[in-house]
Amino acid sequence: MSYNKIKVYYDEAYPPLPTKFTRFKRRCVLLQIVRFIVLNLKIMRIVVGGHS
Repeated sequence: MSYNKIKVYYDEAYPPLPTKFTRFKRRCVLLQIVRFIVLNLKIMRIVVGGHS
């Protein structure tokens, strides 16, 4: 009788690790502030355009 070894946890099941640049973008407060302002400007453009 032969038994096949079953791998319980496959490497493919885990998400990829973030790169150094990705971690920098997530932690950089200045970059987050700029992104926040850009997002708010996009939202305001849609709101103002809808009210005219």
